[in-house]
Amino acid sequence: MNLSFISMIGFHNIYKTRWSGLRLKVWPGSYVRDITRIHRTYSVSTVNIPIKNRRYTLFKYGVGLGLIGSGLYYINDDFKHVVLTAERSGVVGVAMIRCFMAYKKTLSGKYNTEDERQSALSKTHKKAAEITLKALEHNGGVYIKLGQHITALTYLLPKEWTDTMIPLQDKCPQSSMEDIEKLFQTDLGVSLIDMFTEFNPNPIGVASLAQVHIATLRETGEKVAVKIQHPSLQEFVPLDVYLTKIVFNLMYKVFPEYPLTWLGEEMQSSIFVELDFTCEAENSRKTSQYFQTRQRETALRVPNVVSAQPRILIMESCTGVRLDNLKYLKDHNISPSDVSACLSHIFNDMIFTPGVGLHCDPHGGNLAIRSIPKSKYGHNFEIILYDHGLYRNIPIQMKRDYSHFWLALLDNDINKMQYYAEKFAGIKGEQKFKIFASAITGRAPEVALNYDISVARSEEEMDAIQVRLNEDGIIEDLMSILSTMPRIVLLILKTNDLTRSLDESLNNPLGPQRTFLIMANYCAKVVYDEVTEQLNRTYSKYSIMRFMGHVQNWVNYHKRLSTLYIYDFVMVLRKHWPNSLL
Repeated sequence: MNLSFISMIGFHNIYKTRWSGLRLKVWPGSYVRDITRIHRTYSVSTVNIPIKNRRYTLFKYGVGLGLIGSGLYYINDDFKHVVLTAERSGVVGVAMIRCFMAYKKTLSGKYNTEDERQSALSKTHKKAAEITLKALEHNGGVYIKLGQHITALTYLLPKEWTDTMIPLQDKCPQSSMEDIEKLFQTDLGVSLIDMFTEFNPNPIGVASLAQVHIATLRETGEKVAVKIQHPSLQEFVPLDVYLTKIVFNLMYKVFPEYPLTWLGEEMQSSIFVELDFTCEAENSRKTSQYFQTRQRETALRVPNVVSAQPRILIMESCTGVRLDNLKYLKDHNISPSDVSACLSHIFNDMIFTPGVGLHCDPHGGNLAIRSIPKSKYGHNFEIILYDHGLYRNIPIQMKRDYSHFWLALLDNDINKMQYYAEKFAGIKGEQKFKIFASAITGRAPEVALNYDISVARSEEEMDAIQVRLNEDGIIEDLMSILSTMPRIVLLILKTNDLTRSLDESLNNPLGPQRTFLIMANYCAKVVYDEVTEQLNRTYSKYSIMRFMGHVQNWVNYHKRLSTLYIYDFVMVLRKHWPNSLL
Protein backbone atom coordinates (compact mmCIF):
# COMPACT_ATOMS: atom_id res chain seq x y z
CA MET A 1 0.00 0.00 0.00
CA ASN A 2 1.66 3.30 -1.11
CA LEU A 3 1.79 6.66 0.71
CA SER A 4 -0.87 8.40 -1.37
CA PHE A 5 -3.32 5.60 -0.66
CA ILE A 6 -2.53 5.76 3.06
CA SER A 7 -2.94 9.55 2.98
CA MET A 8 -6.39 9.26 1.44
CA ILE A 9 -7.47 6.83 4.14
CA GLY A 10 -6.05 9.18 6.77
CA PHE A 11 -7.81 12.26 5.34
CA HIS A 12 -11.09 10.39 4.99
CA ASN A 13 -11.06 9.56 8.68
CA ILE A 14 -9.66 12.96 9.81
CA TYR A 15 -12.45 14.78 7.99
CA LYS A 16 -15.12 12.75 9.75
CA THR A 17 -13.58 12.44 13.24
CA ARG A 18 -13.10 14.72 16.28
CA TRP A 19 -9.73 15.01 18.08
CA SER A 20 -9.48 16.75 21.47
CA GLY A 21 -12.84 18.48 20.97
CA LEU A 22 -11.78 20.01 17.64
CA ARG A 23 -13.68 19.22 14.42
CA LEU A 24 -11.62 20.05 11.37
CA LYS A 25 -13.36 21.92 8.57
CA VAL A 26 -12.34 22.35 4.97
CA TRP A 27 -13.14 25.61 3.17
CA PRO A 28 -12.97 25.77 -0.60
CA GLY A 29 -10.34 28.51 -0.61
CA SER A 30 -7.97 26.75 1.75
CA TYR A 31 -8.43 23.12 0.66
CA VAL A 32 -4.86 22.44 -0.42
CA ARG A 33 -3.34 24.44 2.43
CA ASP A 34 -5.36 22.67 5.10
CA ILE A 35 -4.70 19.24 3.68
CA THR A 36 -0.99 19.96 3.53
CA ARG A 37 -1.01 21.22 7.14
CA ILE A 38 -2.97 18.22 8.34
CA HIS A 39 -0.69 15.73 6.52
CA ARG A 40 2.40 17.50 7.92
CA THR A 41 1.05 17.78 11.46
CA TYR A 42 -0.50 14.33 11.75
CA SER A 43 1.53 11.49 10.27
CA VAL A 44 -0.20 8.20 9.65
CA SER A 45 1.57 6.66 12.59
CA THR A 46 0.66 9.42 15.02
CA VAL A 47 -2.91 10.31 14.15
CA ASN A 48 -5.18 8.57 16.61
CA ILE A 49 -7.66 7.09 14.12
CA PRO A 50 -10.41 5.18 15.89
CA ILE A 51 -9.88 1.43 15.56
CA LYS A 52 -13.51 0.78 14.67
CA ASN A 53 -13.40 3.13 11.68
CA ARG A 54 -10.01 1.84 10.58
CA ARG A 55 -11.25 -1.77 10.61
CA TYR A 56 -14.38 -0.77 8.72
CA THR A 57 -12.32 1.00 6.08
CA LEU A 58 -9.97 -1.96 5.64
CA PHE A 59 -12.97 -4.27 5.48
CA LYS A 60 -14.49 -2.17 2.68
CA TYR A 61 -11.29 -2.24 0.67
CA GLY A 62 -10.86 -5.95 1.31
CA VAL A 63 -14.38 -6.67 0.07
CA GLY A 64 -13.81 -4.45 -2.94
CA LEU A 65 -10.53 -6.14 -3.86
CA GLY A 66 -12.12 -9.55 -3.31
CA LEU A 67 -15.02 -8.74 -5.60
CA ILE A 68 -12.68 -7.36 -8.26
CA GLY A 69 -10.42 -10.44 -7.99
CA SER A 70 -13.37 -12.82 -8.20
CA GLY A 71 -14.72 -11.01 -11.22
CA LEU A 72 -11.35 -11.09 -12.99
CA TYR A 73 -10.96 -14.78 -12.14
CA TYR A 74 -14.18 -15.70 -13.93
CA ILE A 75 -14.08 -13.27 -16.85
CA ASN A 76 -10.34 -12.92 -17.55
CA ASP A 77 -8.49 -16.08 -18.57
CA ASP A 78 -5.04 -14.50 -18.09
CA PHE A 79 -5.83 -13.49 -14.52
CA LYS A 80 -7.30 -16.94 -13.81
CA HIS A 81 -4.15 -18.59 -15.19
CA VAL A 82 -1.95 -16.45 -12.91
CA VAL A 83 -4.02 -17.39 -9.85
CA LEU A 84 -4.04 -21.11 -10.66
CA THR A 85 -0.33 -21.05 -11.48
CA ALA A 86 0.42 -19.45 -8.12
CA GLU A 87 -1.77 -22.01 -6.38
CA ARG A 88 -0.16 -25.03 -8.08
CA SER A 89 3.32 -23.67 -7.43
CA GLY A 90 2.42 -23.01 -3.81
CA VAL A 91 1.15 -26.57 -3.28
CA VAL A 92 4.39 -27.99 -4.69
CA GLY A 93 6.56 -25.54 -2.74
CA VAL A 94 4.90 -26.18 0.62
CA ALA A 95 5.02 -29.97 0.15
CA MET A 96 8.68 -29.81 -0.84
CA ILE A 97 9.66 -27.72 2.20
CA ARG A 98 7.75 -30.01 4.57
CA CYS A 99 9.44 -33.11 3.11
CA PHE A 100 12.86 -31.45 3.24
CA MET A 101 12.43 -30.51 6.88
CA ALA A 102 11.23 -34.00 7.81
CA TYR A 103 14.17 -35.74 6.16
CA LYS A 104 16.68 -33.16 7.41
CA LYS A 105 15.55 -33.70 10.97
CA THR A 106 15.69 -37.49 10.69
CA LEU A 107 18.98 -37.78 8.84
CA SER A 108 20.76 -35.34 11.15
CA GLY A 109 19.44 -37.00 14.30
CA LYS A 110 21.49 -39.14 16.67
CA TYR A 111 20.38 -42.70 17.40
CA ASN A 112 21.53 -45.30 19.88
CA THR A 113 21.10 -48.26 17.54
CA GLU A 114 20.75 -48.89 13.82
CA ASP A 115 17.24 -50.29 14.39
CA GLU A 116 16.25 -47.02 16.01
CA ARG A 117 17.59 -45.08 13.03
CA GLN A 118 15.79 -47.32 10.54
CA SER A 119 12.53 -46.99 12.46
CA ALA A 120 12.80 -43.19 12.38
CA LEU A 121 13.66 -43.24 8.67
CA SER A 122 10.68 -45.50 7.91
CA LYS A 123 8.33 -43.10 9.70
CA THR A 124 9.81 -40.19 7.76
CA HIS A 125 9.36 -42.05 4.46
CA LYS A 126 5.70 -42.56 5.33
CA LYS A 127 5.17 -38.95 6.42
CA ALA A 128 6.87 -37.51 3.33
CA ALA A 129 4.97 -39.88 1.04
CA GLU A 130 1.62 -38.82 2.55
CA ILE A 131 2.51 -35.14 2.18
CA THR A 132 3.48 -35.74 -1.43
CA LEU A 133 0.34 -37.78 -2.12
CA LYS A 134 -1.92 -34.92 -1.02
CA ALA A 135 0.00 -32.48 -3.22
CA LEU A 136 -0.20 -34.80 -6.24
CA GLU A 137 -3.92 -35.37 -5.75
CA HIS A 138 -4.55 -31.63 -5.42
CA ASN A 139 -2.72 -30.67 -8.63
CA GLY A 140 -3.74 -33.75 -10.68
CA GLY A 141 -2.69 -34.25 -14.31
CA VAL A 142 1.04 -34.81 -14.70
CA TYR A 143 1.43 -35.15 -10.95
CA ILE A 144 -0.89 -38.17 -10.93
CA LYS A 145 1.32 -39.66 -13.65
CA LEU A 146 4.41 -39.07 -11.51
CA GLY A 147 2.78 -40.78 -8.53
CA GLN A 148 1.81 -43.78 -10.67
CA HIS A 149 5.40 -44.00 -11.89
CA ILE A 150 6.61 -44.09 -8.28
CA THR A 151 4.09 -46.84 -7.49
CA ALA A 152 5.56 -49.04 -10.24
CA LEU A 153 9.08 -48.86 -8.76
CA THR A 154 8.19 -51.50 -6.15
CA TYR A 155 11.64 -53.01 -5.89
CA LEU A 156 13.56 -49.78 -6.34
CA LEU A 157 12.02 -47.42 -3.76
CA PRO A 158 11.02 -47.81 -0.09
CA LYS A 159 7.75 -49.61 0.52
CA GLU A 160 6.36 -46.60 2.40
CA TRP A 161 6.54 -44.56 -0.82
CA THR A 162 5.27 -47.15 -3.30
CA ASP A 163 2.36 -48.30 -1.09
CA THR A 164 1.28 -44.75 -0.26
CA MET A 165 1.01 -43.86 -3.97
CA ILE A 166 -1.24 -46.84 -4.83
CA PRO A 167 -4.51 -44.82 -4.52
CA LEU A 168 -3.37 -42.68 -7.47
CA GLN A 169 -4.01 -45.64 -9.78
CA ASP A 170 -7.75 -45.08 -9.31
CA LYS A 171 -7.94 -41.35 -8.51
CA CYS A 172 -7.72 -39.72 -11.90
CA PRO A 173 -9.94 -36.64 -12.33
CA GLN A 174 -12.63 -36.83 -15.02
CA SER A 175 -13.11 -34.05 -17.57
CA SER A 176 -16.65 -32.70 -17.96
CA MET A 177 -18.74 -33.06 -21.10
CA GLU A 178 -18.71 -29.29 -21.46
CA ASP A 179 -14.90 -29.28 -21.62
CA ILE A 180 -14.92 -32.19 -24.09
CA GLU A 181 -17.41 -30.39 -26.34
CA LYS A 182 -15.18 -27.30 -26.33
CA LEU A 183 -12.13 -29.41 -27.17
CA PHE A 184 -13.86 -30.92 -30.24
CA GLN A 185 -14.89 -27.46 -31.40
CA THR A 186 -11.38 -26.09 -30.90
CA ASP A 187 -9.39 -28.99 -32.36
CA LEU A 188 -11.72 -30.35 -35.06
CA GLY A 189 -14.16 -27.52 -35.66
CA VAL A 190 -17.14 -29.85 -35.18
CA SER A 191 -19.50 -30.67 -32.33
CA LEU A 192 -19.99 -34.09 -30.82
CA ILE A 193 -23.48 -34.37 -32.32
CA ASP A 194 -22.10 -33.62 -35.79
CA MET A 195 -19.52 -36.39 -35.52
CA PHE A 196 -21.35 -39.11 -33.57
CA THR A 197 -24.87 -40.48 -33.51
CA GLU A 198 -24.21 -41.74 -30.00
CA PHE A 199 -21.64 -40.64 -27.43
CA ASN A 200 -21.70 -42.23 -23.99
CA PRO A 201 -20.99 -39.45 -21.47
CA ASN A 202 -19.71 -41.97 -18.94
CA PRO A 203 -16.10 -42.90 -19.79
CA ILE A 204 -15.07 -46.55 -19.73
CA GLY A 205 -11.66 -45.51 -18.44
CA VAL A 206 -10.10 -42.42 -16.90
CA ALA A 207 -6.31 -42.07 -16.73
CA SER A 208 -4.02 -39.28 -15.62
CA LEU A 209 -3.67 -37.84 -19.13
CA ALA A 210 -6.89 -38.84 -20.90
CA GLN A 211 -10.24 -40.60 -20.72
CA VAL A 212 -11.98 -42.97 -23.14
CA HIS A 213 -15.62 -42.89 -24.24
CA ILE A 214 -17.58 -45.32 -26.40
CA ALA A 215 -19.34 -43.70 -29.37
CA THR A 216 -20.84 -44.42 -32.79
CA LEU A 217 -19.52 -42.59 -35.83
CA ARG A 218 -22.22 -40.76 -37.75
CA GLU A 219 -20.49 -41.23 -41.11
CA THR A 220 -19.95 -45.02 -41.00
CA GLY A 221 -22.05 -46.27 -38.10
CA GLU A 222 -18.94 -47.91 -36.62
CA LYS A 223 -18.71 -48.33 -32.87
CA VAL A 224 -15.49 -46.71 -31.70
CA ALA A 225 -13.46 -45.85 -28.63
CA VAL A 226 -12.67 -42.12 -28.41
CA LYS A 227 -9.60 -41.22 -26.38
CA ILE A 228 -9.71 -37.57 -25.29
CA GLN A 229 -6.89 -35.72 -23.60
CA HIS A 230 -7.88 -33.80 -20.48
CA PRO A 231 -8.26 -30.23 -21.78
CA SER A 232 -6.68 -28.71 -18.67
CA LEU A 233 -3.34 -30.38 -19.38
CA GLN A 234 -2.43 -28.06 -22.23
CA GLU A 235 -2.42 -25.07 -19.91
CA PHE A 236 -0.29 -26.46 -17.11
CA VAL A 237 1.93 -29.28 -18.42
CA PRO A 238 4.93 -27.00 -19.18
CA LEU A 239 4.65 -25.46 -15.72
CA ASP A 240 4.24 -28.84 -14.00
CA VAL A 241 7.25 -30.36 -15.76
CA TYR A 242 9.31 -27.29 -14.90
CA LEU A 243 8.25 -27.40 -11.24
CA THR A 244 9.02 -31.11 -11.05
CA LYS A 245 12.54 -30.56 -12.35
CA ILE A 246 13.09 -27.71 -9.88
CA VAL A 247 11.96 -29.88 -6.96
CA PHE A 248 14.26 -32.77 -7.87
CA ASN A 249 17.18 -30.43 -8.53
CA LEU A 250 16.69 -28.76 -5.14
CA MET A 251 16.43 -32.17 -3.49
CA TYR A 252 19.76 -33.08 -5.04
CA LYS A 253 21.38 -29.91 -3.66
CA VAL A 254 20.02 -30.49 -0.16
CA PHE A 255 20.50 -34.27 -0.18
CA PRO A 256 23.23 -35.04 -2.76
CA GLU A 257 23.34 -38.64 -1.54
CA TYR A 258 19.74 -39.12 -2.76
CA PRO A 259 19.76 -38.04 -6.43
CA LEU A 260 16.27 -38.20 -7.95
CA THR A 261 16.84 -35.80 -10.84
CA TRP A 262 16.42 -38.73 -13.22
CA LEU A 263 12.69 -38.79 -12.42
CA GLY A 264 12.32 -35.20 -13.59
CA GLU A 265 14.42 -35.87 -16.68
CA GLU A 266 12.42 -38.97 -17.55
CA MET A 267 9.14 -37.10 -17.20
CA GLN A 268 10.37 -34.25 -19.39
CA SER A 269 11.56 -36.65 -22.10
CA SER A 270 8.34 -38.69 -22.20
CA ILE A 271 5.37 -36.54 -21.22
CA PHE A 272 5.23 -34.33 -24.32
CA VAL A 273 5.45 -37.41 -26.57
CA GLU A 274 2.63 -39.09 -24.64
CA LEU A 275 0.50 -35.98 -25.01
CA ASP A 276 0.72 -36.14 -28.82
CA PHE A 277 -1.80 -38.80 -29.83
CA THR A 278 -0.49 -38.86 -33.40
CA CYS A 279 2.68 -40.47 -31.99
CA GLU A 280 0.56 -43.01 -30.16
CA ALA A 281 -1.33 -43.79 -33.36
CA GLU A 282 1.94 -44.43 -35.22
CA ASN A 283 3.22 -46.72 -32.45
CA SER A 284 -0.07 -48.57 -32.50
CA ARG A 285 0.05 -49.15 -36.26
CA LYS A 286 3.65 -50.39 -36.17
CA THR A 287 2.99 -52.79 -33.29
CA SER A 288 -0.18 -54.14 -34.90
CA GLN A 289 1.59 -54.73 -38.20
CA TYR A 290 4.58 -56.47 -36.59
CA PHE A 291 2.56 -58.89 -34.46
CA GLN A 292 0.18 -59.91 -37.25
CA THR A 293 2.60 -62.71 -38.18
CA ARG A 294 3.12 -63.75 -34.54
CA GLN A 295 -0.42 -64.55 -33.46
CA ARG A 296 0.40 -68.16 -32.60
CA GLU A 297 2.88 -67.07 -29.93
CA THR A 298 1.15 -63.91 -28.68
CA ALA A 299 -2.63 -63.86 -29.46
CA LEU A 300 -2.15 -60.08 -29.43
CA ARG A 301 -4.83 -57.65 -30.59
CA VAL A 302 -4.06 -53.96 -31.04
CA PRO A 303 -7.14 -51.79 -31.74
CA ASN A 304 -7.09 -50.27 -35.24
CA VAL A 305 -6.73 -46.50 -35.46
CA VAL A 306 -9.62 -44.72 -37.22
CA SER A 307 -8.25 -41.19 -36.99
CA ALA A 308 -5.71 -39.32 -34.90
CA GLN A 309 -5.28 -35.72 -33.81
CA PRO A 310 -2.82 -34.47 -31.16
CA ARG A 311 -5.53 -34.49 -28.46
CA ILE A 312 -8.20 -36.79 -29.91
CA LEU A 313 -7.65 -40.43 -30.92
CA ILE A 314 -10.46 -42.53 -32.41
CA MET A 315 -9.98 -46.31 -32.48
CA GLU A 316 -12.06 -49.40 -33.05
CA SER A 317 -13.84 -50.49 -29.92
CA CYS A 318 -12.08 -53.54 -28.42
CA THR A 319 -13.27 -54.25 -24.91
CA GLY A 320 -12.30 -56.99 -22.52
CA VAL A 321 -11.67 -57.71 -18.85
CA ARG A 322 -8.53 -57.39 -16.79
CA LEU A 323 -5.94 -60.13 -17.18
CA ASP A 324 -6.14 -60.99 -13.49
CA ASN A 325 -9.89 -61.73 -13.67
CA LEU A 326 -9.45 -65.41 -12.86
CA LYS A 327 -13.20 -66.03 -12.71
CA TYR A 328 -13.58 -64.84 -16.30
CA LEU A 329 -10.75 -67.13 -17.41
CA LYS A 330 -12.35 -70.09 -15.66
CA ASP A 331 -15.85 -69.34 -16.98
CA HIS A 332 -14.54 -69.15 -20.57
CA ASN A 333 -12.17 -72.12 -20.27
CA ILE A 334 -9.08 -69.96 -20.85
CA SER A 335 -5.80 -71.44 -19.61
CA PRO A 336 -3.86 -69.07 -17.31
CA SER A 337 -0.61 -70.74 -18.34
CA ASP A 338 -1.36 -70.01 -22.02
CA VAL A 339 -2.14 -66.38 -21.18
CA SER A 340 1.09 -66.14 -19.20
CA ALA A 341 3.10 -67.60 -22.07
CA CYS A 342 1.56 -65.19 -24.59
CA LEU A 343 2.25 -62.27 -22.30
CA SER A 344 5.87 -63.35 -21.98
CA HIS A 345 6.24 -63.67 -25.77
CA ILE A 346 4.74 -60.21 -26.37
CA PHE A 347 7.13 -58.25 -24.18
CA ASN A 348 10.24 -60.36 -24.72
CA ASP A 349 9.73 -59.98 -28.46
CA MET A 350 9.62 -56.21 -27.95
CA ILE A 351 12.70 -56.16 -25.74
CA PHE A 352 14.99 -58.51 -27.66
CA THR A 353 13.98 -58.36 -31.34
CA PRO A 354 15.96 -55.75 -33.33
CA GLY A 355 13.89 -52.89 -34.72
CA VAL A 356 10.85 -53.50 -32.51
CA GLY A 357 9.75 -50.76 -30.10
CA LEU A 358 9.07 -51.49 -26.43
CA HIS A 359 5.71 -50.60 -24.88
CA CYS A 360 6.87 -49.11 -21.57
CA ASP A 361 3.60 -48.90 -19.65
CA PRO A 362 2.07 -52.39 -19.49
CA HIS A 363 0.14 -52.01 -16.22
CA GLY A 364 -3.14 -53.78 -15.51
CA GLY A 365 -5.27 -50.99 -16.96
CA ASN A 366 -3.53 -51.13 -20.33
CA LEU A 367 -4.04 -54.86 -20.90
CA ALA A 368 -7.28 -56.78 -21.29
CA ILE A 369 -8.37 -60.24 -22.35
CA ARG A 370 -11.49 -61.47 -24.13
CA SER A 371 -12.67 -64.83 -25.30
CA ILE A 372 -13.33 -65.45 -29.00
CA PRO A 373 -16.07 -67.79 -30.29
CA LYS A 374 -13.75 -69.66 -32.62
CA SER A 375 -10.18 -70.59 -31.72
CA LYS A 376 -7.56 -68.85 -33.82
CA TYR A 377 -3.91 -69.95 -34.05
CA GLY A 378 -4.50 -72.38 -31.19
CA HIS A 379 -5.97 -69.81 -28.79
CA ASN A 380 -9.55 -69.22 -27.66
CA PHE A 381 -8.76 -65.68 -26.46
CA GLU A 382 -7.16 -62.39 -27.47
CA ILE A 383 -4.90 -60.20 -25.36
CA ILE A 384 -5.69 -56.54 -26.04
CA LEU A 385 -2.95 -53.97 -25.58
CA TYR A 386 -3.96 -50.32 -25.10
CA ASP A 387 -2.19 -46.97 -24.66
CA HIS A 388 0.75 -46.94 -27.06
CA GLY A 389 1.93 -43.47 -26.11
CA LEU A 390 5.16 -44.43 -24.34
CA TYR A 391 7.53 -46.48 -26.52
CA ARG A 392 11.30 -46.74 -26.58
CA ASN A 393 13.66 -48.26 -29.15
CA ILE A 394 16.41 -50.20 -27.41
CA PRO A 395 19.85 -50.00 -29.13
CA ILE A 396 20.89 -53.28 -30.68
CA GLN A 397 24.10 -53.54 -28.62
CA MET A 398 22.12 -53.06 -25.40
CA LYS A 399 19.78 -55.88 -26.47
CA ARG A 400 22.82 -58.11 -26.97
CA ASP A 401 24.52 -57.25 -23.68
CA TYR A 402 21.20 -57.66 -21.88
CA SER A 403 20.79 -61.11 -23.45
CA HIS A 404 24.27 -62.16 -22.33
CA PHE A 405 23.41 -61.03 -18.80
CA TRP A 406 20.32 -63.25 -18.58
CA LEU A 407 22.07 -66.27 -20.06
CA ALA A 408 24.90 -65.79 -17.54
CA LEU A 409 22.23 -65.66 -14.81
CA LEU A 410 20.78 -68.94 -16.09
CA ASP A 411 24.27 -70.47 -16.00
CA ASN A 412 24.99 -69.01 -12.54
CA ASP A 413 28.09 -67.34 -13.99
CA ILE A 414 28.45 -64.34 -11.65
CA ASN A 415 31.60 -63.00 -13.33
CA LYS A 416 29.81 -62.73 -16.68
CA MET A 417 26.77 -61.23 -14.99
CA GLN A 418 28.95 -58.49 -13.50
CA TYR A 419 30.70 -57.88 -16.82
CA TYR A 420 27.49 -57.44 -18.80
CA ALA A 421 25.72 -55.49 -16.04
CA GLU A 422 28.50 -52.92 -16.36
CA LYS A 423 28.30 -52.96 -20.16
CA PHE A 424 24.60 -52.30 -20.60
CA ALA A 425 23.71 -50.54 -17.32
CA GLY A 426 27.00 -49.04 -16.10
CA ILE A 427 26.89 -50.97 -12.80
CA LYS A 428 30.21 -50.96 -10.94
CA GLY A 429 31.09 -52.34 -7.53
CA GLU A 430 30.09 -55.48 -5.64
CA GLN A 431 27.36 -53.85 -3.54
CA LYS A 432 25.73 -52.03 -6.45
CA PHE A 433 25.84 -55.20 -8.54
CA LYS A 434 23.93 -57.12 -5.87
CA ILE A 435 21.31 -54.37 -5.65
CA PHE A 436 20.96 -54.26 -9.44
CA ALA A 437 20.65 -58.06 -9.70
CA SER A 438 17.90 -57.93 -7.11
CA ALA A 439 16.09 -55.11 -8.92
CA ILE A 440 16.23 -56.68 -12.37
CA THR A 441 15.11 -60.14 -11.23
CA GLY A 442 12.69 -58.99 -8.52
CA ARG A 443 14.39 -61.41 -6.13
CA ALA A 444 16.41 -61.05 -2.94
CA PRO A 445 20.16 -60.56 -3.70
CA GLU A 446 21.20 -63.99 -2.39
CA VAL A 447 18.49 -65.62 -4.53
CA ALA A 448 19.33 -63.57 -7.62
CA LEU A 449 23.01 -64.60 -7.47
CA ASN A 450 22.12 -68.29 -7.07
CA TYR A 451 19.10 -68.28 -9.31
CA ASP A 452 16.72 -71.23 -9.27
CA ILE A 453 13.97 -70.49 -11.76
CA SER A 454 11.81 -73.34 -10.49
CA VAL A 455 11.16 -71.52 -7.21
CA ALA A 456 8.65 -68.66 -7.22
CA ARG A 457 9.25 -65.67 -5.01
CA SER A 458 7.28 -65.68 -1.79
CA GLU A 459 5.73 -62.92 0.29
CA GLU A 460 8.50 -63.43 2.83
CA GLU A 461 11.12 -62.86 0.14
CA MET A 462 9.44 -59.68 -1.09
CA ASP A 463 9.26 -58.40 2.50
CA ALA A 464 12.94 -59.24 2.90
CA ILE A 465 13.76 -57.10 -0.15
CA GLN A 466 12.06 -54.11 1.47
CA VAL A 467 13.91 -54.74 4.72
CA ARG A 468 17.22 -54.78 2.84
CA LEU A 469 16.36 -51.39 1.30
CA ASN A 470 16.43 -49.89 4.79
CA GLU A 471 19.90 -51.21 5.62
CA ASP A 472 22.65 -48.66 6.02
CA GLY A 473 23.99 -47.40 2.69
CA ILE A 474 21.58 -49.43 0.51
CA ILE A 475 19.26 -46.53 -0.35
CA GLU A 476 22.23 -44.30 -1.19
CA ASP A 477 23.66 -46.93 -3.56
CA LEU A 478 20.27 -47.53 -5.10
CA MET A 479 19.75 -43.82 -5.75
CA SER A 480 23.22 -43.67 -7.31
CA ILE A 481 22.37 -46.59 -9.62
CA LEU A 482 19.11 -44.99 -10.74
CA SER A 483 20.73 -41.62 -11.40
CA THR A 484 23.57 -43.00 -13.54
CA MET A 485 22.08 -45.87 -15.52
CA PRO A 486 20.73 -45.19 -19.04
CA ARG A 487 17.08 -44.13 -18.95
CA ILE A 488 16.10 -46.94 -21.31
CA VAL A 489 17.39 -49.49 -18.76
CA LEU A 490 15.14 -47.93 -16.15
CA LEU A 491 12.14 -48.41 -18.46
CA ILE A 492 13.19 -52.04 -19.08
CA LEU A 493 13.26 -52.58 -15.31
CA LYS A 494 9.82 -51.01 -15.01
CA THR A 495 8.45 -53.21 -17.81
CA ASN A 496 9.97 -56.34 -16.26
CA ASP A 497 8.43 -55.56 -12.91
CA LEU A 498 4.98 -54.82 -14.30
CA THR A 499 4.84 -57.93 -16.46
CA ARG A 500 6.20 -60.04 -13.59
CA SER A 501 3.39 -58.79 -11.35
CA LEU A 502 0.81 -59.50 -14.05
CA ASP A 503 2.18 -63.00 -14.50
CA GLU A 504 2.00 -63.69 -10.76
CA SER A 505 -1.60 -62.46 -10.62
CA LEU A 506 -2.55 -65.20 -13.11
CA ASN A 507 -1.55 -67.94 -10.64
CA ASN A 508 0.23 -69.71 -13.48
CA PRO A 509 0.21 -73.42 -12.58
CA LEU A 510 3.53 -73.92 -14.41
CA GLY A 511 5.28 -71.40 -12.19
CA PRO A 512 7.82 -68.70 -13.11
CA GLN A 513 10.19 -71.08 -14.91
CA ARG A 514 8.01 -71.16 -18.05
CA THR A 515 8.17 -67.41 -18.61
CA PHE A 516 11.87 -67.36 -17.74
CA LEU A 517 12.62 -70.07 -20.29
CA ILE A 518 10.66 -68.21 -22.96
CA MET A 519 12.85 -65.19 -22.30
CA ALA A 520 16.00 -67.34 -22.40
CA ASN A 521 15.03 -68.55 -25.89
CA TYR A 522 14.88 -64.95 -27.11
CA CYS A 523 18.24 -64.24 -25.47
CA ALA A 524 19.81 -67.26 -27.15
CA LYS A 525 18.52 -66.08 -30.55
CA VAL A 526 19.98 -62.59 -30.01
CA VAL A 527 23.39 -64.04 -29.14
CA TYR A 528 23.25 -66.42 -32.13
CA ASP A 529 22.53 -63.51 -34.49
CA GLU A 530 25.31 -61.45 -32.90
CA VAL A 531 27.92 -64.17 -33.47
CA THR A 532 26.64 -64.69 -37.02
CA GLU A 533 27.10 -60.99 -37.76
CA GLN A 534 30.61 -61.02 -36.27
CA LEU A 535 31.64 -64.04 -38.38
CA ASN A 536 30.31 -62.44 -41.57
CA ARG A 537 32.13 -59.22 -40.79
CA THR A 538 35.42 -60.91 -39.85
CA TYR A 539 35.90 -63.52 -42.56
CA SER A 540 35.46 -63.55 -46.30
CA LYS A 541 32.39 -65.21 -47.80
CA TYR A 542 34.08 -68.51 -48.78
CA SER A 543 36.52 -68.72 -45.87
CA ILE A 544 36.84 -72.10 -44.15
CA MET A 545 37.09 -70.24 -40.83
CA ARG A 546 33.80 -68.54 -41.50
CA PHE A 547 32.16 -71.87 -42.36
CA MET A 548 33.49 -73.60 -39.25
CA GLY A 549 32.47 -70.63 -37.12
CA HIS A 550 28.90 -70.79 -38.42
CA VAL A 551 28.75 -74.53 -37.73
CA GLN A 552 30.00 -74.03 -34.18
CA ASN A 553 27.59 -71.16 -33.62
CA TRP A 554 24.66 -73.24 -34.90
CA VAL A 555 25.63 -76.16 -32.64
CA ASN A 556 25.93 -73.90 -29.57
CA TYR A 557 22.58 -72.25 -30.30
CA HIS A 558 20.66 -75.50 -30.70
CA LYS A 559 22.45 -76.99 -27.73
CA ARG A 560 21.15 -74.10 -25.69
CA LEU A 561 17.60 -74.52 -27.11
CA SER A 562 17.68 -78.25 -26.39
CA THR A 563 18.82 -77.63 -22.84
CA LEU A 564 16.03 -75.13 -22.31
CA TYR A 565 13.46 -77.49 -23.84
CA ILE A 566 14.54 -80.40 -21.64
CA TYR A 567 14.56 -78.18 -18.57
CA ASP A 568 11.06 -76.98 -19.39
CA PHE A 569 9.85 -80.54 -19.92
CA VAL A 570 11.29 -81.67 -16.59
CA MET A 571 9.71 -78.73 -14.79
CA VAL A 572 6.29 -79.58 -16.27
CA LEU A 573 6.61 -83.19 -15.11
CA ARG A 574 7.62 -82.08 -11.63
CA LYS A 575 4.66 -79.75 -11.50
CA HIS A 576 2.15 -82.46 -12.45
CA TRP A 577 3.90 -85.38 -10.72
CA PRO A 578 5.75 -83.89 -7.73
CA ASN A 579 6.55 -87.34 -6.30
CA SER A 580 8.28 -88.56 -9.45
CA LEU A 581 12.00 -89.28 -9.51
CA LEU A 582 12.68 -86.28 -11.77
